[in-house]
Amino acid sequence: MRSAQGPAAPEVVPFDDRPPIEPAGDATAPPSGAAELPYGVWRPTAVTRPDITPGVWEDAHAALGYAPDDAYVRRFWVAALGSGAVADLMRLTVAAQRDRSLPQPTHLPLLIHEGLVCDDGGRILVRTAVPPLAGRHVRRLSPRLRRQHAWWRFQGR
Repeated sequence: MRSAQGPAAPEVVPFDDRPPIEPAGDATAPPSGAAELPYGVWRPTAVTRPDITPGVWEDAHAALGYAPDDAYVRRFWVAALGSGAVADLMRLTVAAQRDRSLPQPTHLPLLIHEGLVCDDGGRILVRTAVPPLAGRHVRRLSPRLRRQHAWWRFQGR
């Protein structure tokens, strides 16, 4: 509120009114509900991943697919699997073509499940061409992306 003399001055807090600081040696218990992870249980990104050297998966249907860096893959496969999984696929493809090793991708189980990568007895094989989306993936797209996908496939891209 305003007084007849003008606006009220803000209250000044002197430095001596700060709350006390506890000594460093005085450990307090964690707040209730805080749980600690048991030893050996870590996030997948916090663990050092082993290096793998992927190989090229010779596929008879490679002519029907798209290059891993094609706009189709970036638009529709990213919508179906996520950007991290598609980025892992691109890294695996480049490493396979150049015969180089890289840390095991975090999305490798998903890529194997979707059939984009094959685990051949401990050796990882990668397709050189990414196939078109399966019907189950197309059904999960947004209506706008479904229309774009239908147009894309109609154009023969």
